[in-house]
Amino acid sequence: MAYIGTSPANGVRRKHTYTATAGQTSFSGDDDNGVSLVYVDTEYLDVYQNGVKLVAVSDYASTTGTSVVLVQGASVDDTVEIIVFDVFSVADTVSAGSGGSFGGNIGIGGTLAVTGVPTFTGRSVHSGGITVANAGQIGSVGDADAMAISSSGVVTFSQNTVGAGGMDLLLDDTISSAVAQYDISSTYINGTYDEYILSYNLAPATNDVDLDARVFVGGTIQTGSIYAYENSHNSVSAYDSSNASTVFRQTIANIGNDTGESVSGSLHLRNVNNTTFSFNYIGGNNMYNASGNHQSTITTGMLIVANRASVVNGFRLFFGSGNIAVGTVKLFGIRS
Repeated sequence: MAYIGTSPANGVRRKHTYTATAGQTSFSGDDDNGVSLVYVDTEYLDVYQNGVKLVAVSDYASTTGTSVVLVQGASVDDTVEIIVFDVFSVADTVSAGSGGSFGGNIGIGGTLAVTGVPTFTGRSVHSGGITVANAGQIGSVGDADAMAISSSGVVTFSQNTVGAGGMDLLLDDTISSAVAQYDISSTYINGTYDEYILSYNLAPATNDVDLDARVFVGGTIQTGSIYAYENSHNSVSAYDSSNASTVFRQTIANIGNDTGESVSGSLHLRNVNNTTFSFNYIGGNNMYNASGNHQSTITTGMLIVANRASVVNGFRLFFGSGNIAVGTVKLFGIRS
């Protein structure tokens, strides 16, 4: 609707009722209903005594913003009503039914509850942090569960993180009883990563054994003479190599099985999915030999040239004879 002149202001009306005592002139603070008297502009104030409207200045004074003072004292049980009109301007409104938008800032002192899906076209800055409900998710329109946070605070991603580099822990396992070998399946070694870091601590059930490895191709363990490796035994200046072995030999020194004797090592597995450059690794091992002495080995290996195009989707660790008694294994995927 159009208006001639100034459009009407928006306002609220409040009535304060006081029951007077004998000779009372000043009325302030809580009224008969426990509501404290406050006003902003004396021009928007009406005062009634026993239903009769009083005249400003000649009948009462209102200058403090919190009190009204009568010129003539009231009688006991007189009813004094003070009507306050507060004026405000509405710069923008949003319909509860159809919604709308604000061009400025919105300040919220309490809790904002949103039942729908809020959409932010600009940057949202949170100085106090963001709390997600237990088992809640943070995502995008195309991937609503891109990041999930469990009730214990563990964060998982539905996709690979891109651009930041680093490693993802894929496997953290404990061998608590004897096994013939330890296999890392295609659940962990697959097309997701092309490089991995394998870390292990293994104790043999049999004394005086070496540590060996094989790969899976197409889900099948490879037992043929396709393995080439070189090992340098630092403690005794020994050297071991093969260009057509049935295993990747990881150690030259024979590992002991007395209490505390074991082998600890790590391997950097490379070109797992590469069909141009062969799968290969480089790593090292520390161990106690059958005499209880510390020894170490630097180890490298790759598939022979005829098998360079093989896509590796699994890895096996085992001792030359006997079982793995106990151990731990961790596998990390290296992000590109």
